[in-house]
Amino acid sequence: MKYALLGIIGFQWRSSAFTPQSIVRPASSTSTTYVPILKDQSRCSIRQIGIRNDSSPRSEHSIQSQPFTNRRSTNLKAGVDIMSLSRTIFTTTATVPLLASFGINGSLFILLKSKLKKLLTPSGYYHSLALGTMLWHTIGWRGWTTCVLYLGLGSLVTKVKFQQKEAMGIAEGRGGRRGPENVWGSAATGLACAAASVQLHPIVGSASSFFGFLTYDLLILAYVSSLATKLADTSASEIGKAYGKTTFLITTMERVDPGTEGAVSLEGTLAAAVGGSFLPIYASAIGFMNGGLVSIGIATLAAFLATNAESLIGATLQGKKGFEWMTNEVVNFFNTVIGASIAIGIGSFLL
Repeated sequence: MKYALLGIIGFQWRSSAFTPQSIVRPASSTSTTYVPILKDQSRCSIRQIGIRNDSSPRSEHSIQSQPFTNRRSTNLKAGVDIMSLSRTIFTTTATVPLLASFGINGSLFILLKSKLKKLLTPSGYYHSLALGTMLWHTIGWRGWTTCVLYLGLGSLVTKVKFQQKEAMGIAEGRGGRRGPENVWGSAATGLACAAASVQLHPIVGSASSFFGFLTYDLLILAYVSSLATKLADTSASEIGKAYGKTTFLITTMERVDPGTEGAVSLEGTLAAAVGGSFLPIYASAIGFMNGGLVSIGIATLAAFLATNAESLIGATLQGKKGFEWMTNEVVNFFNTVIGASIAIGIGSFLL
């Protein structure tokens, strides 16, 4: 009778897409319970579970869910690893490991290679990769994106009426694409500020200030101001050449042709004031630069003053006898140094 009943049960389970497994004799202190276990999407089996008198399940007779547990554990571990990597890469409380920085930059540069090739020369592409790796390593994604925003806006303003400027012979060479000299002429000062800021980082830094006054916040302000200075200079030059109706030499106010070294125009001057504010506003909005409106004002003012100082250098020294070494890229470097220095000088009193 017992075996007939078991046969009926087995037939019923088979007809319902279930397959009975071998029956394990329960321990003397247990009763027997049969539970259907899904083995795959179309077949199930019955597993005998030994139930103790105190109703606690015996581990050796537990439901066969180990493969599912392992899969969930693997997925959970992978998810934790991804979250841990993300926290490492996008941290704002420490520096990012150099290898991780290179990895994220290399991946982004490969992913965006076709677009970057329109903005950079082949050698400029690899120099930008090196710059980006060092920036992410020292000041993280916020400082990195600030520099990328400069590259994007600077390239965009360079393209304004580009064909017209090209016909006049005053357009940027290579179709406006940046080479290694442009990369370092624009960002070497900022990279120096970023590297120095690591030593003064509020959490992982080894010192609180340099020379008794140069703090972490001032170095970040200097970094943003150096890039804002270069963007202001690019805006003044490119908008002035495209829309400037009257161009004057900054030293004598004599009328000169657009594109002359040291030349200024009303349109270009206004563009410098506006262009120099974009990066400070962005850096403050994402919490990279502290100080709020005061820091934004300092960085914008520093960029504007440094841009006019660059015009003075261009009018008095660039291209003159004995200063043949002072190329446009060298002037750009001095320009960014002046902008960062002005920001530090004003910020040391106001912040």
